[in-house]
Amino acid sequence: MELRHLRYCVALAEVQNFTRAAERTHVTQSTLSHQIKQLEDELEVTLFNRDGKSVSLTQAGRDFVDNITPILKQVDAAIGALKASPDQLTGELRIAATHSFNVQLIPQCLATFMEKFPQVKVIVEELSGDQIAQGLEAGTLDLGVSYRPAVPRGLWFEPLFNEELKLIMSPNHPLAKRKRVRMVELNGLPLALLTRNFSTRQLLDECFEAAGAEPQVVAELNAISPMVELVRRTRLCSIVSDNALSDEPDLVAVALENPTPIRTPGLLWNRNGDRPLATRYMANIIRELSHRGQPR
Repeated sequence: MELRHLRYCVALAEVQNFTRAAERTHVTQSTLSHQIKQLEDELEVTLFNRDGKSVSLTQAGRDFVDNITPILKQVDAAIGALKASPDQLTGELRIAATHSFNVQLIPQCLATFMEKFPQVKVIVEELSGDQIAQGLEAGTLDLGVSYRPAVPRGLWFEPLFNEELKLIMSPNHPLAKRKRVRMVELNGLPLALLTRNFSTRQLLDECFEAAGAEPQVVAELNAISPMVELVRRTRLCSIVSDNALSDEPDLVAVALENPTPIRTPGLLWNRNGDRPLATRYMANIIRELSHRGQPR
């Protein structure tokens, strides 16, 4: 069985006439008839009822055409992608990322993407992980960069790398000169953390419990930027990833251990949605830059 057999079969199913199907596929009527017969012989099933000039699908033929039509569309899309050049790629790309990745990773990926595909309009949003999942599910986003959602919601999660969370503070804080701090040492320590609806906060609470530590959470915020600024202006500590810091000169980051809080960010897709060519190109760029290590 060859690809042309499938194309002939779909064409005949659509027009239900050998003459018109032959014209559509640019072959003679006898060639088309012979190819269809070859396909039926190979499958050992009758795909079409033939009654003089009238042609109709059998039930087996209808089932077969319904299954091969999306496959042919995927093949045509793949061929089109190979032939497409960067300056021919147009349209719109809608992506969203949580704050940590919007600071460094996404801008670097955008710069690379826009240089290669200048005709594509890119819309970037900074959203929470929950909002990204909702946008992908609703079809208002093409691609997300976040952490694995607690509820899958028909989404596909592709891990990118492991990310260590660190304790941040001002340079004059008593813990600022330490290389590592054990989780149990955070017991009673005044902290500013994300609110409990964030997956990062849930992870940290699990780490505190495992270490037997009860830090003094004196401030809860629903965004990282103001939380980092609060740490800069006070003697509070917080716990964030390196990605959340953009070479902050007035802050010190210290590694945590026993246990070390680690998250795994990744790409998020709608499992049942289309993946336009621009989306796939952006995903490839994000993968490549992520695997090289975190951008600085």
